Amino acid sequence: MIQKLKLALKKEFLYYLITLVLLTVIMHFDILTNPSSRLEIMQEKENYSHPFFYSFIVYSVFLILRKTIDFISGIFKTKNN
Repeated sequence: MIQKLKLALKKEFLYYLITLVLLTVIMHFDILTNPSSRLEIMQEKENYSHPFFYSFIVYSVFLILRKTIDFISGIFKTKNN
């Protein structure tokens, strides 16, 4: 039981990290060409938490969609059996 929970948490954490990286690249493409300047801008504006917050919102939307689809597909699987 605990192993299943650990595996599920690792999987969800990986989804969150992928969301964070993708949103970072999409919103701040210059981080690929010149990461030091992007980090300097972040330090000047002192906005360290906004990437995590935005990623959490997008991750939450995808999580709700995934769980809704799993629930609906589970209903149809039980009706067919």
